[in-house]
Amino acid sequence: MIAEQYKAMLQGKSVIRQLAEWSTARGAEIGYENVFDYSLGNPSVPCPAHFTEVCRRLLAEQEPVALHGYSPTLTLPAVRAAVADSLNRRFGMHYTKDHLFMTSGAAGALAHALRCVAVPGQKILTFAPFFPEYKPYVEGAGLTLSVVPPRCEDFQIDFAAAESLLDETTAAVLINTPNNPSGAAYSADTLERLAALLRRKSAEYGHHIFLISDEPYREIVFGGAAIQYPARFYEDTLTCYSFSKSLSLPGERIGYVAVNPACEDAEFIVPMCGQISRGTGHNCPASLIQLAVAECLDETSDLSVYETNMELIYAELKRLGFTVVKPGGTFYIFPKALEENAAAFCEKAKKYDLALVPGDSFGCPGYFRMAYCIDTDKVRRSFAALRAFVAAEYP
Repeated sequence: MIAEQYKAMLQGKSVIRQLAEWSTARGAEIGYENVFDYSLGNPSVPCPAHFTEVCRRLLAEQEPVALHGYSPTLTLPAVRAAVADSLNRRFGMHYTKDHLFMTSGAAGALAHALRCVAVPGQKILTFAPFFPEYKPYVEGAGLTLSVVPPRCEDFQIDFAAAESLLDETTAAVLINTPNNPSGAAYSADTLERLAALLRRKSAEYGHHIFLISDEPYREIVFGGAAIQYPARFYEDTLTCYSFSKSLSLPGERIGYVAVNPACEDAEFIVPMCGQISRGTGHNCPASLIQLAVAECLDETSDLSVYETNMELIYAELKRLGFTVVKPGGTFYIFPKALEENAAAFCEKAKKYDLALVPGDSFGCPGYFRMAYCIDTDKVRRSFAALRAFVAAEYP
């Protein structure tokens, strides 16, 4: 017989993906340029020219059998060393290659991190609004996801609610900053308070509570703000990263786990990742892409378009009377819908060729997400549809 667990999941497909599919189908009818698709967080800017040049050089100059062979179980040592050096320069850390493990994107990084620090039956605490795929990631590891309700005025952490949900079964706290879907970036004060809470609760329960920091949007911050690196605030931190957004490489599926050298049993975690790979199938990410990103670690795509789009959309939403927290980063904005039922609100928006994602699956009913990683001209053109939608449906 087939696995009923996964068969049942067919009835709960990602709302984001469903809306992306609707947008594609609608685009085939009226031209995709006329569908204002704010559904999927797929980067809209090209990767740096340097990355392409590095790939070409590697393909032209490296011996093919070696270049395309399996990487070692713990991934390429030179690449791990390069990532460690970059993080140390940027954030004042003390990583070595023995604290880095290359993965198949941030999803692969999270798959390893969760299994490194938790055993089936334990709890992972996260904060709404949160990326909906956290639920299958966590449950797939035999764990339970516990969600702290959102602090909607600024989408920072509600510490009283967090403390009430932390208990002796909590293995780790999972954060995402800058955050998908809210765009909020945790402040230094938020991270200091979180670190203090985790130290106190670890002492109370007699075991280390880890922090798993999911950071695929780390480089997309607005207003010239400094990037806050959570591992600098808390010793027991595993950092999960993807180059999908910084270098616009989502299809290459490359990222890493970085183990804070000061954390409990730090020397064992990367070797453990090698063993976890055997059971998850996330082993040996592409050697070519590992080598290529190692030469592009301190650069990004031109990410400025996302801040341009954010400012335009934020101003328009405010003009139309929406309640919305101004994002500090990412390429998402998370306004409050104009009715209590965000799913109904987003369904009505489709009549105006607007693809908006309801916030229910993000743990924040009544809100909706717009992924503004689209051409700026299309953002501007979408405002006529948005105004028509609001005027007709919410006069």
